[in-house]
Amino acid sequence: MQAAKKSPTTKTCRELQADVGRLVEDGDGSVDDNVGRCMAARKGFSFAEVNSVRASPNRVTCCHFSSDGKLLATGGYDEKAVLWHADTLKPKSTIEQHSCVITDVRFSPSLPLLATSSFDKTVRVWDVDNPGCSRCTFIGHTASVMSVDVHPNRDDLICSCDLDGEIRYWSINNGSCARVFKGGDTQVRFQPRLGRFLAAVAENVVSILDVETQACRHSLQGHTKPINYVCWDPSGEFLASLSADSVRVWRFRSGSEGECVYTLTCNNNNLFSCAFHPTYTSLMIIGCYKFLELWNTTENKTMDLPAHEGFISSLAVSTVTGSVASASHDKWVKLWE
Repeated sequence: MQAAKKSPTTKTCRELQADVGRLVEDGDGSVDDNVGRCMAARKGFSFAEVNSVRASPNRVTCCHFSSDGKLLATGGYDEKAVLWHADTLKPKSTIEQHSCVITDVRFSPSLPLLATSSFDKTVRVWDVDNPGCSRCTFIGHTASVMSVDVHPNRDDLICSCDLDGEIRYWSINNGSCARVFKGGDTQVRFQPRLGRFLAAVAENVVSILDVETQACRHSLQGHTKPINYVCWDPSGEFLASLSADSVRVWRFRSGSEGECVYTLTCNNNNLFSCAFHPTYTSLMIIGCYKFLELWNTTENKTMDLPAHEGFISSLAVSTVTGSVASASHDKWVKLWE
Protein backbone atom coordinates (compact mmCIF):
# COMPACT_ATOMS: atom_id res chain seq x y z
CA MET A 1 0.00 0.00 0.00
CA GLN A 2 1.25 3.45 -0.82
CA ALA A 3 2.75 5.27 2.16
CA ALA A 4 1.92 8.75 0.90
CA LYS A 5 -1.29 9.83 -0.78
CA LYS A 6 -1.51 12.56 -3.38
CA SER A 7 -4.04 15.30 -3.09
CA PRO A 8 -7.22 14.54 -5.04
CA THR A 9 -6.66 17.74 -7.00
CA THR A 10 -3.34 16.60 -8.45
CA LYS A 11 -4.98 14.34 -11.02
CA THR A 12 -7.90 14.79 -13.34
CA CYS A 13 -10.72 12.25 -13.54
CA ARG A 14 -9.35 11.07 -16.89
CA GLU A 15 -5.92 10.49 -15.36
CA LEU A 16 -7.41 8.60 -12.43
CA GLN A 17 -9.37 6.35 -14.77
CA ALA A 18 -6.19 5.63 -16.71
CA ASP A 19 -4.51 4.62 -13.46
CA VAL A 20 -7.41 2.31 -12.61
CA GLY A 21 -7.16 0.72 -16.04
CA ARG A 22 -3.46 0.06 -15.55
CA LEU A 23 -4.14 -1.47 -12.15
CA VAL A 24 -5.90 -4.47 -13.68
CA GLU A 25 -3.25 -5.01 -16.36
CA ASP A 26 -0.31 -7.36 -16.08
CA GLY A 27 3.16 -5.92 -16.35
CA ASP A 28 3.40 -6.73 -20.05
CA GLY A 29 0.15 -4.97 -20.85
CA SER A 30 -1.92 -8.15 -21.01
CA VAL A 31 -4.71 -8.94 -18.55
CA ASP A 32 -5.77 -12.06 -16.69
CA ASP A 33 -8.59 -14.17 -18.18
CA ASN A 34 -11.44 -12.78 -16.10
CA VAL A 35 -10.36 -9.18 -16.50
CA GLY A 36 -9.65 -9.69 -20.17
CA ARG A 37 -13.12 -10.95 -20.94
CA CYS A 38 -14.74 -8.10 -19.05
CA MET A 39 -12.54 -5.46 -20.59
CA ALA A 40 -13.29 -6.81 -24.04
CA ALA A 41 -17.00 -6.62 -23.30
CA ARG A 42 -16.89 -3.15 -21.81
CA LYS A 43 -14.02 -1.75 -23.91
CA GLY A 44 -11.92 -0.69 -20.98
CA PHE A 45 -12.06 -1.00 -17.21
CA SER A 46 -13.42 1.93 -15.23
CA PHE A 47 -14.29 2.61 -11.62
CA ALA A 48 -15.88 5.93 -10.77
CA GLU A 49 -18.56 7.49 -8.61
CA VAL A 50 -21.91 7.46 -10.41
CA ASN A 51 -24.31 8.65 -7.69
CA SER A 52 -24.41 9.78 -4.08
CA VAL A 53 -26.86 10.79 -1.38
CA ARG A 54 -26.67 12.20 2.11
CA ALA A 55 -28.23 9.16 3.72
CA SER A 56 -28.47 10.24 7.35
CA PRO A 57 -28.02 13.17 9.74
CA ASN A 58 -25.49 10.98 11.54
CA ARG A 59 -22.88 8.29 10.83
CA VAL A 60 -23.82 5.51 8.40
CA THR A 61 -22.44 2.18 9.60
CA CYS A 62 -23.71 -0.47 7.17
CA CYS A 63 -25.11 -1.12 3.70
CA HIS A 64 -26.23 -4.08 1.59
CA PHE A 65 -27.75 -4.73 -1.86
CA SER A 66 -30.78 -6.93 -2.43
CA SER A 67 -30.05 -10.04 -4.48
CA ASP A 68 -31.60 -8.54 -7.62
CA GLY A 69 -29.59 -5.33 -7.21
CA LYS A 70 -32.70 -3.15 -7.21
CA LEU A 71 -32.59 -2.05 -3.56
CA LEU A 72 -29.89 -0.81 -1.24
CA ALA A 73 -30.34 -0.84 2.54
CA THR A 74 -28.41 1.41 4.92
CA GLY A 75 -28.36 1.89 8.67
CA GLY A 76 -26.47 3.78 11.32
CA TYR A 77 -26.34 6.07 14.30
CA ASP A 78 -29.73 7.68 13.69
CA GLU A 79 -31.35 4.33 14.69
CA LYS A 80 -33.06 4.04 11.29
CA ALA A 81 -32.68 1.68 8.36
CA VAL A 82 -33.47 3.13 4.95
CA LEU A 83 -34.36 1.25 1.76
CA TRP A 84 -33.19 3.04 -1.39
CA HIS A 85 -33.93 2.43 -5.06
CA ALA A 86 -30.43 1.46 -6.13
CA ASP A 87 -30.61 2.96 -9.61
CA THR A 88 -31.57 6.45 -8.43
CA LEU A 89 -30.73 6.46 -4.69
CA LYS A 90 -34.24 7.74 -4.06
CA PRO A 91 -35.68 6.53 -0.72
CA LYS A 92 -38.28 3.77 -0.87
CA SER A 93 -39.06 3.46 2.85
CA THR A 94 -37.63 4.05 6.32
CA ILE A 95 -37.55 1.62 9.24
CA GLU A 96 -37.65 3.28 12.66
CA GLN A 97 -38.33 0.71 15.40
CA HIS A 98 -34.80 0.20 16.77
CA SER A 99 -33.93 2.24 19.85
CA CYS A 100 -30.16 2.45 19.35
CA VAL A 101 -27.46 2.36 16.66
CA ILE A 102 -28.11 -0.07 13.80
CA THR A 103 -24.98 -2.16 13.33
CA ASP A 104 -25.84 -4.33 10.32
CA VAL A 105 -28.39 -4.73 7.50
CA ARG A 106 -28.71 -7.87 5.37
CA PHE A 107 -31.24 -8.86 2.71
CA SER A 108 -32.46 -12.40 2.34
CA PRO A 109 -30.99 -13.87 -0.88
CA SER A 110 -34.31 -15.36 -1.98
CA LEU A 111 -37.16 -13.66 -0.11
CA PRO A 112 -38.22 -9.97 0.16
CA LEU A 113 -36.92 -9.76 3.72
CA LEU A 114 -34.37 -7.54 5.47
CA ALA A 115 -32.64 -8.38 8.76
CA THR A 116 -31.24 -5.67 11.03
CA SER A 117 -29.15 -5.76 14.21
CA SER A 118 -28.65 -3.05 16.80
CA PHE A 119 -26.94 -1.90 19.96
CA ASP A 120 -30.44 -2.22 21.51
CA LYS A 121 -29.66 -5.99 21.80
CA THR A 122 -32.34 -7.01 19.30
CA VAL A 123 -32.44 -8.53 15.83
CA ARG A 124 -35.41 -7.68 13.63
CA VAL A 125 -36.71 -9.04 10.32
CA TRP A 126 -38.73 -6.82 8.01
CA ASP A 127 -40.97 -7.36 4.99
CA VAL A 128 -39.32 -5.23 2.31
CA ASP A 129 -42.68 -4.46 0.68
CA ASN A 130 -44.39 -3.59 3.97
CA PRO A 131 -41.71 -2.43 6.43
CA GLY A 132 -43.99 -0.47 8.75
CA CYS A 133 -43.76 -3.15 11.43
CA SER A 134 -41.14 -5.84 11.93
CA ARG A 135 -42.14 -9.36 10.96
CA CYS A 136 -40.01 -10.80 13.77
CA THR A 137 -38.27 -9.23 16.74
CA PHE A 138 -35.68 -11.54 18.27
CA ILE A 139 -34.81 -10.89 21.92
CA GLY A 140 -32.23 -12.90 23.84
CA HIS A 141 -28.85 -11.27 23.39
CA THR A 142 -27.61 -9.73 26.65
CA ALA A 143 -25.10 -7.41 24.93
CA SER A 144 -25.12 -5.13 21.92
CA VAL A 145 -25.71 -7.09 18.70
CA MET A 146 -22.88 -6.34 16.30
CA SER A 147 -23.81 -8.28 13.17
CA VAL A 148 -26.52 -10.31 11.46
CA ASP A 149 -26.69 -12.45 8.33
CA VAL A 150 -29.24 -14.54 6.41
CA HIS A 151 -28.39 -18.04 5.19
CA PRO A 152 -28.02 -18.16 1.37
CA ASN A 153 -30.39 -21.09 0.76
CA ARG A 154 -32.20 -21.78 4.03
CA ASP A 155 -34.76 -18.99 4.06
CA ASP A 156 -35.72 -19.66 7.66
CA LEU A 157 -32.24 -19.29 9.19
CA ILE A 158 -30.51 -16.10 10.29
CA CYS A 159 -27.49 -15.64 12.54
CA SER A 160 -26.30 -12.86 14.84
CA CYS A 161 -23.45 -12.19 17.27
CA ASP A 162 -22.98 -9.82 20.20
CA LEU A 163 -20.17 -8.10 22.08
CA ASP A 164 -20.01 -10.93 24.64
CA GLY A 165 -19.03 -13.37 21.89
CA GLU A 166 -22.39 -15.10 21.80
CA ILE A 167 -23.71 -16.36 18.44
CA ARG A 168 -27.39 -17.14 18.00
CA TYR A 169 -29.26 -18.91 15.22
CA TRP A 170 -32.85 -17.73 14.81
CA SER A 171 -35.80 -19.31 13.03
CA ILE A 172 -37.88 -16.80 11.10
CA ASN A 173 -40.78 -19.23 10.72
CA ASN A 174 -40.91 -20.07 14.42
CA GLY A 175 -39.94 -16.59 15.61
CA SER A 176 -37.56 -18.11 18.13
CA CYS A 177 -33.92 -18.87 18.90
CA ALA A 178 -32.80 -22.17 17.41
CA ARG A 179 -29.31 -22.43 18.91
CA VAL A 180 -26.84 -20.51 21.09
CA PHE A 181 -23.06 -20.91 21.15
CA LYS A 182 -19.86 -18.90 21.54
CA GLY A 183 -17.36 -17.79 18.92
CA GLY A 184 -17.95 -14.33 17.45
CA ASP A 185 -18.14 -10.78 18.80
CA THR A 186 -17.62 -8.55 15.75
CA GLN A 187 -19.15 -9.99 12.58
CA VAL A 188 -20.78 -13.13 11.19
CA ARG A 189 -21.06 -14.01 7.50
CA PHE A 190 -22.47 -17.14 5.88
CA GLN A 191 -20.53 -18.61 2.98
CA PRO A 192 -22.39 -17.65 -0.24
CA ARG A 193 -24.15 -20.22 -2.41
CA LEU A 194 -23.64 -23.44 -0.43
CA GLY A 195 -23.85 -21.89 3.02
CA ARG A 196 -21.66 -24.66 4.37
CA PHE A 197 -19.57 -22.39 6.59
CA LEU A 198 -20.12 -19.44 8.90
CA ALA A 199 -17.23 -16.99 9.27
CA ALA A 200 -17.26 -15.54 12.79
CA VAL A 201 -14.86 -12.83 13.97
CA ALA A 202 -13.58 -12.57 17.54
CA GLU A 203 -10.64 -10.28 18.30
CA ASN A 204 -7.92 -11.05 15.72
CA VAL A 205 -9.13 -14.51 14.69
CA VAL A 206 -11.71 -15.67 12.16
CA SER A 207 -13.36 -18.97 13.06
CA ILE A 208 -14.82 -20.97 10.20
CA LEU A 209 -17.72 -22.85 11.74
CA ASP A 210 -19.70 -25.75 10.31
CA VAL A 211 -23.24 -24.41 9.98
CA GLU A 212 -24.82 -27.74 10.87
CA THR A 213 -22.69 -28.75 13.86
CA GLN A 214 -21.06 -25.43 14.91
CA ALA A 215 -17.74 -27.27 15.04
CA CYS A 216 -14.77 -25.03 14.26
CA ARG A 217 -13.36 -26.28 10.97
CA HIS A 218 -10.62 -23.67 10.68
CA SER A 219 -9.11 -20.96 12.86
CA LEU A 220 -7.70 -18.25 10.58
CA GLN A 221 -4.83 -16.54 12.38
CA GLY A 222 -2.21 -14.02 11.36
CA HIS A 223 -3.69 -10.61 12.12
CA THR A 224 -1.95 -8.84 14.99
CA LYS A 225 -4.77 -6.31 15.50
CA PRO A 226 -8.51 -6.83 15.98
CA ILE A 227 -10.32 -7.73 12.77
CA ASN A 228 -12.84 -5.09 11.70
CA TYR A 229 -14.44 -6.73 8.71
CA VAL A 230 -14.78 -9.97 6.73
CA CYS A 231 -16.33 -10.66 3.34
CA TRP A 232 -16.70 -13.67 1.04
CA ASP A 233 -16.29 -13.50 -2.70
CA PRO A 234 -19.55 -14.34 -4.56
CA SER A 235 -18.42 -17.92 -5.29
CA GLY A 236 -17.70 -18.70 -1.64
CA GLU A 237 -14.18 -19.83 -2.54
CA PHE A 238 -12.35 -16.89 -0.97
CA LEU A 239 -12.73 -14.97 2.27
CA ALA A 240 -11.07 -11.63 3.03
CA SER A 241 -10.36 -10.48 6.59
CA LEU A 242 -9.37 -6.91 7.41
CA SER A 243 -7.78 -5.28 10.45
CA ALA A 244 -6.65 -1.68 10.79
CA ASP A 245 -3.25 -2.41 9.22
CA SER A 246 -3.68 -5.44 6.96
CA VAL A 247 -5.92 -7.45 4.65
CA ARG A 248 -5.65 -11.21 4.21
CA VAL A 249 -7.34 -13.35 1.57
CA TRP A 250 -7.99 -17.02 2.38
CA ARG A 251 -8.81 -19.80 -0.09
CA PHE A 252 -11.52 -22.39 0.53
CA ARG A 253 -11.26 -24.59 -2.54
CA SER A 254 -11.17 -28.32 -1.94
CA GLY A 255 -7.75 -29.40 -0.72
CA SER A 256 -6.61 -25.91 0.28
CA GLU A 257 -9.23 -24.78 2.76
CA GLY A 258 -8.11 -22.02 5.09
CA GLU A 259 -4.91 -21.20 3.21
CA CYS A 260 -3.81 -17.55 3.23
CA VAL A 261 -3.00 -16.72 -0.39
CA TYR A 262 -2.66 -12.92 -0.42
CA THR A 263 -1.65 -10.34 2.20
CA LEU A 264 -1.61 -6.55 2.05
CA THR A 265 -0.14 -4.44 4.87
CA CYS A 266 -0.59 -0.76 5.61
CA ASN A 267 1.35 1.49 7.98
CA ASN A 268 -1.43 4.07 8.23
CA ASN A 269 -3.75 1.93 10.38
CA ASN A 270 -6.80 3.31 8.59
CA LEU A 271 -8.37 0.24 6.96
CA PHE A 272 -12.03 -0.17 7.82
CA SER A 273 -13.98 -2.29 5.29
CA CYS A 274 -13.47 -4.46 2.22
CA ALA A 275 -15.26 -6.17 -0.65
CA PHE A 276 -14.41 -8.28 -3.67
CA HIS A 277 -15.14 -6.46 -6.92
CA PRO A 278 -18.41 -7.85 -8.35
CA THR A 279 -16.88 -8.46 -11.79
CA TYR A 280 -13.09 -8.57 -11.55
CA THR A 281 -12.24 -11.47 -9.27
CA SER A 282 -8.63 -10.43 -8.72
CA LEU A 283 -9.55 -6.90 -7.59
CA MET A 284 -10.41 -5.99 -4.01
CA ILE A 285 -11.93 -2.72 -2.83
CA ILE A 286 -10.83 -1.49 0.58
CA GLY A 287 -12.57 1.23 2.54
CA CYS A 288 -10.13 3.50 4.35
CA TYR A 289 -10.23 6.96 5.89
CA LYS A 290 -11.54 9.17 3.05
CA PHE A 291 -10.16 6.87 0.32
CA LEU A 292 -11.08 3.71 -1.50
CA GLU A 293 -8.05 1.52 -2.06
CA LEU A 294 -8.09 -0.76 -5.12
CA TRP A 295 -5.88 -3.81 -4.73
CA ASN A 296 -4.98 -6.17 -7.56
CA THR A 297 -4.27 -9.27 -5.48
CA THR A 298 -2.51 -11.30 -8.17
CA GLU A 299 -0.13 -8.47 -9.12
CA ASN A 300 -0.02 -6.95 -5.61
CA LYS A 301 -0.59 -3.49 -7.06
CA THR A 302 -2.62 -0.79 -5.31
CA MET A 303 -3.99 2.66 -5.97
CA ASP A 304 -6.35 4.90 -4.08
CA LEU A 305 -9.28 7.09 -5.07
CA PRO A 306 -10.70 10.00 -3.06
CA ALA A 307 -14.18 8.95 -1.95
CA HIS A 308 -15.53 10.35 1.35
CA GLU A 309 -14.76 12.77 4.17
CA GLY A 310 -14.68 10.16 6.91
CA PHE A 311 -14.10 6.47 7.55
CA ILE A 312 -15.70 4.20 4.95
CA SER A 313 -17.54 1.94 7.35
CA SER A 314 -19.14 -0.51 4.93
CA LEU A 315 -18.99 -1.71 1.33
CA ALA A 316 -21.61 -3.65 -0.63
CA VAL A 317 -21.54 -5.12 -4.13
CA SER A 318 -24.16 -6.29 -6.60
CA THR A 319 -23.11 -9.02 -9.01
CA VAL A 320 -26.29 -8.32 -11.00
CA THR A 321 -25.62 -4.66 -11.79
CA GLY A 322 -21.86 -4.52 -11.15
CA SER A 323 -22.39 -1.66 -8.71
CA VAL A 324 -20.42 -1.02 -5.53
CA ALA A 325 -21.87 0.98 -2.62
CA SER A 326 -19.79 2.74 0.02
CA ALA A 327 -21.21 3.98 3.33
CA SER A 328 -19.31 6.41 5.50
CA HIS A 329 -19.18 8.15 8.84
CA ASP A 330 -19.43 11.37 6.79
CA LYS A 331 -23.20 10.57 6.51
CA TRP A 332 -23.04 9.87 2.78
CA VAL A 333 -23.61 6.79 0.65
CA LYS A 334 -22.07 6.58 -2.80
CA LEU A 335 -22.41 4.28 -5.80
CA TRP A 336 -19.43 3.27 -7.95
CA GLU A 337 -19.24 1.51 -11.30
